[in-house]
Amino acid sequence: MTYLDGAAPPDALVKDGSDQGFIADVIEASRATPVIVDFWAPWCGPCKTLAPAIERAVRAAGGKVKLVKINIDEHPGVAGQLGVRSIPAVYAFDKGRPVDGFTGAVPESQVKLFIDRLTGAGADEDIEALLEQAAESLALGDLGGAAQSFASALQLDPANTKAIAGMARLYLQSGDPEQARAVLEMAPPEKAGDAEIASVRAALDLAASSASAGDSGELALKVANNPGDLQARYELAEALSARGELESASEQLLAIIAKNREWNEDAARKQLLKIFEAAGPASEIAKQGRRKLSAILFS
Repeated sequence: MTYLDGAAPPDALVKDGSDQGFIADVIEASRATPVIVDFWAPWCGPCKTLAPAIERAVRAAGGKVKLVKINIDEHPGVAGQLGVRSIPAVYAFDKGRPVDGFTGAVPESQVKLFIDRLTGAGADEDIEALLEQAAESLALGDLGGAAQSFASALQLDPANTKAIAGMARLYLQSGDPEQARAVLEMAPPEKAGDAEIASVRAALDLAASSASAGDSGELALKVANNPGDLQARYELAEALSARGELESASEQLLAIIAKNREWNEDAARKQLLKIFEAAGPASEIAKQGRRKLSAILFS
């Protein structure tokens, strides 16, 4: 049988390894093709669950990666040198060096992502899927789910600006601007001016300028009791901006402009434009906000 693209036949993709054969089967072999090493033992229950999943994923990769299985009861030497303390323990080798790994039985989907990271196969598609999952989680108010999706995307591509910006916004929204700035530092220098990154930086600057704002809950109650108190409404918008709740902040500012376009020397409109910049010019907050602003100004 002939295999496309020079892929190895299935029998050549998975083999039992040993301490004696480790240099040839793993170190040297990984100089040509990445090699995954699965340290296991017959008495290990999770090993029996994980092994078939790894084998399926390796075979599905069509020769882009190989698998070597080492029974640590019979061959404890290499496992000891690598500091393996619990099994299953999985290591990935590329160009003669260990480059990735995990311990314990993980879902088959994570095994696939592990191999995709190693081979580069399907990475772009996986990242886009994870970013879509993050967006869905945000729409449902599930910040934890969004954070997990952004983190998984960053594992596949640490320089992905959408994932970096998304994670930074989550920290800002949770009230931790320092960690948000730290996440932004993950962006490589050549992407520091990326629109997604620049937008979050603007949001952080907006939050910093609003840091002295009062408690949003107290201010919201004050506005509810007296809707005509434009100063309280403006302070509420500042407090919401400080937490990264830009859509809610923009609604408060639009309400001020609708009530009094020139209030406090046009302060509400100026603050609203800062929010549009922080949200990003292509964001729904900016697009819908500008439409609403135009409707107010030209009505």
